[in-house]
Amino acid sequence: MSAQGDILWQPTTERAEASTMAQFMRWLKDHRGLTFDHYNAMWTWSITDLDAFWSAIWDFFDIRASVPCTRFIAKRQMPGAEWCPGAMLNYTDQILRHADDSPDAAALVVQSETFGRSELTWRDLRAQVAGVAAHLRDMGVGQGDRVVAILPNTEVALVAFLASASIGAVWSICAPDMGHVAILDRFRQIDPKVLIAQDGYVHAGKTIDRSDVIEDIVGNLPSLGQVVMVPVIRDLAPGRVAWADLIQRAADFTPTPVPFDHPLWIVYSSGTTGNPKPIVHGHGGIVLEAAKQSLHHDLTPRDRFCWMTSSGWIMWNAQWMALGQGATVALFDGAPNHPDMGVVWRFVAQERLTFFGAGAAFFSGCMKAGVTPREDVDLSYLRSLGSTGSPLSSDAYDWIYRDVKPDVWLAPISGGTDLAGAFVLGHPMMPVRAGEMQCRALGNAVRAFDEEGRELIGQVGELVCTEPLPSMPLYFWGDTDGSRLHDSYFDTYPGIWRHGDWIEINERGGSVIYGRSDATINRRGLRLGSAEIYQAVEGLEEIQDSLVVDLEFLGRDSFMPLFVVPRPGVAVDDALKAKINAAIRANVSARFVPNEIVEVPEVPRTLSGKKLEVPVKKLLLGGDPDRIVNRDSMANPDSFDTFIAYAAARSQKDDPK
Repeated sequence: MSAQGDILWQPTTERAEASTMAQFMRWLKDHRGLTFDHYNAMWTWSITDLDAFWSAIWDFFDIRASVPCTRFIAKRQMPGAEWCPGAMLNYTDQILRHADDSPDAAALVVQSETFGRSELTWRDLRAQVAGVAAHLRDMGVGQGDRVVAILPNTEVALVAFLASASIGAVWSICAPDMGHVAILDRFRQIDPKVLIAQDGYVHAGKTIDRSDVIEDIVGNLPSLGQVVMVPVIRDLAPGRVAWADLIQRAADFTPTPVPFDHPLWIVYSSGTTGNPKPIVHGHGGIVLEAAKQSLHHDLTPRDRFCWMTSSGWIMWNAQWMALGQGATVALFDGAPNHPDMGVVWRFVAQERLTFFGAGAAFFSGCMKAGVTPREDVDLSYLRSLGSTGSPLSSDAYDWIYRDVKPDVWLAPISGGTDLAGAFVLGHPMMPVRAGEMQCRALGNAVRAFDEEGRELIGQVGELVCTEPLPSMPLYFWGDTDGSRLHDSYFDTYPGIWRHGDWIEINERGGSVIYGRSDATINRRGLRLGSAEIYQAVEGLEEIQDSLVVDLEFLGRDSFMPLFVVPRPGVAVDDALKAKINAAIRANVSARFVPNEIVEVPEVPRTLSGKKLEVPVKKLLLGGDPDRIVNRDSMANPDSFDTFIAYAAARSQKDDPK
């Protein structure tokens, strides 16, 4: 097994010089008179002279705007940064400009368990977006109105999103496998005007009927004016609009120019208490971040790109960065292990993908299943692999270079829903080292801080960002005074973004992510607040209290134990455990079913009544119990002893020596 930091891949001179990053560097020399001795020097420039860097991104990528940006950072502060005052543009215009250049080329390839394989040209994509946008206008949808969807990762979701964005409406989507309570907890916060939904789907060979769930959700969203359906299970009900009718309408594509910071979409990243945070990102910020990140992914119109994702993950939104560069985007809508773990690799080969990305758990699962794509399929077109969602361990790096492709560029990334981008990621001109992400992203002032706010090099610390980014949240929907936004990112280090990840940055600028530093649940890249699990579990009459933590840490499988306090006289037997798991599946998602359910007499709480999730998590990750919790600040200090005993038992189980 390779040691962390061992070089596993080096770009050839030809590949490095042909990369989009090299083209950008040559452009900086020719148009700005800028040269850099090494990447870290360019990175330092990009986070220091924000106006110069982001204006270079704007000009290099020829951002389309009805009123261009002339002043990039008007207010350099966090929170409250102001970008590109006066600029007018539309995200959809930036994407569909490629329909002018290559109208008959494939914009999308879709492989769906429900519908089979299909393709959509750039010409057809623009026509469908224009038709749906015209219908939305007829439904009374205008700038700032919310259009929401419960759809899988297919062309329907993309067309609906682009149509909404093109008229200045605000988009939000949930995956169809989410529980109805979790969906309502999101959509009820934003008062949507139109819902677009699919009433069922096929997954792992089984037809999943969601028609009753959709009707229940519709009945609990009183703000809805129209419901558009993609029928799979039932015929169209009276009063519902058929999706097929929307896309057949002939209309001109006329995107509405909106201000740079006009809301584009609302995504959700849950904290440990309260409803999921409805994060609002703007048109301009996402356009700039996606363009910049495409440099690090080395994307061109020649690429065939796929990131295997649920529509409920931020990678669904992020995959359109490839579409923005004119690449063909391939969508995989199905079970990644049906009929076997090789199904995705067959898809990669059959579609001649040049770039394939997935959650780290997918690659680890393939490795453990003994899958050998190198021997099973033709991956001659595959040039690049991406990974995110959780840390990718060194043995997974080894598996990729041994059993997938020895000359592939492996570029893991780490970022988040919160900024719809990556903090640390790949560089096509750098070597790949085992267990490391290659560099900090251009424009992203990423550092590791200790508890006192001192920068750490070569040590694990809190991932922070010390300068604003255009794709940082505009605000949280409904957070009128900004307090929730402040408390989510800026309460630890004033004026500095704390992301909630552990990171180690070495002297080369390479980095290792060590998992979440807070209590957010992160299952294969999908983040959820523990409050949503508590709502499902504690809604059962047999359960009095509960606590859940996600033990994600580098080199270990994600392990999520759920601790429950039953009501007096109730036994936590197999039947009750099955009922708890069923409640989580129905109300949250099957993705968040715990690995283990453990009975405890009490949940440890602070004097103010808050559950001690973070100390329990630190304890179970090997922390010293005397250092991670102050028992004087606990309402029930003896309750922590149960968790100390559990941690000791887990430690013995993990290390029988």
